[in-house]
Amino acid sequence: MNKFWIIAGDVYKKNVRSVSFLIMLLVPFILGGIVYAAGYFGSQSEEIDTIGITSSSTELAEGMSDSAPAGYNFKVVNSQDAGENELSAEEIDALFVVDAADNNQLDGTLYSESNMGQSVELTLQQMLNDIQTNMRAQELGLSADEVNNSLNQPAAFEQQSVSFTDAGDMQIGEDSEDFNFAISFAATIVLFVFIITYAGIISQEIASEKGTRIMEVILSSTRAQIHFYGKLVGILFVALTQMVVYVAAFAISYQWVKDIEVVKNLLDTVSLKGVFGTFLMFTLAFLILGIFIYAVLAALCGSLVTKTEDTSKVILPVTYLSLIGYLLGISLGSFDPSNIIIRITSYIPFLSSYLMPIRLANETASIQEAVISLVILVATTVLLTIASAKMYKSNVLVYNDKGLLATLKQSFTLMKNK
Repeated sequence: MNKFWIIAGDVYKKNVRSVSFLIMLLVPFILGGIVYAAGYFGSQSEEIDTIGITSSSTELAEGMSDSAPAGYNFKVVNSQDAGENELSAEEIDALFVVDAADNNQLDGTLYSESNMGQSVELTLQQMLNDIQTNMRAQELGLSADEVNNSLNQPAAFEQQSVSFTDAGDMQIGEDSEDFNFAISFAATIVLFVFIITYAGIISQEIASEKGTRIMEVILSSTRAQIHFYGKLVGILFVALTQMVVYVAAFAISYQWVKDIEVVKNLLDTVSLKGVFGTFLMFTLAFLILGIFIYAVLAALCGSLVTKTEDTSKVILPVTYLSLIGYLLGISLGSFDPSNIIIRITSYIPFLSSYLMPIRLANETASIQEAVISLVILVATTVLLTIASAKMYKSNVLVYNDKGLLATLKQSFTLMKNK
């Protein structure tokens, strides 16, 4: 155990003190600062574009100009030719031509030298829809108030989370589905980033020692399994350190962000007691086990490398396997969590860490199903770790330039002879 902790501690200190770890740690904070600064300074210096409006109906053009939403500057021009001249002279930023047919059908075309953005297009489209609705309502003898208070009144819709007692009575519960889904979605992204990052680190850590032929000296003073577990635990401690730093940063920043109106409204809609309960525990368990099982697989692949520069090639299976789980979680898991593919793959190790938390968030999986998936993942992780540790000694002593499969075959032959 003394040698184990020496190896784990050396790996941990070497990686935590590296410049690459510091950069990796600071990247989310730097990106967050850039996004915040861009939004802040953009709102301070944002110039309102001038949109020229022309129509065969002067009344229609003036009505649209007078009803311009906040943040928009409309200017009525006499004709399309005059608008094109102003657009060419850069007196206006865009020209909006509106034509009205006999059946109160409005057709709008926006001309601009550069893309005005989807927000502008949607706003103009909504304005045309509202005006067209009012014109047709007047044709049917309806007033503007009748249109706004009757025809345009949206239907009420609400989703309620329910549970049933032993007697079969339905009870209304607190609905935290959206908040839970946000947590599971974030966990999916974090899991993918951590797997890709630390799979490369741990495979590089092992491959570098094997490539320099120092592995024979190391294994002469300690068991291969101890060296394997020490490397693995050391890298996992580095990952846990990064997670702890982010959790601490969130806890500190929460004192400031909790008073923001959007955050307050979000927290008012959910029960923190319900969120920080069973769902969060399962999400964290799947997250940690997902990082661990992929780290074991990456360490196994790294032990098969003959040259350090081949590390990126040998961990491609780890990358692709992780990418499959990530894409399934982001696409099908988000939009169709009841899909048969999601239900099946949520029990498959390497994929269940991505998919089961999303199913729990959407309440398409029960606690019992999550426990079964977690037990399968734990059992697979234990078996893979033990098997990888047994293979490690022969793997790191095999030097074969014929490829991954040839190296693996030679490793199995060496294990069998021993």
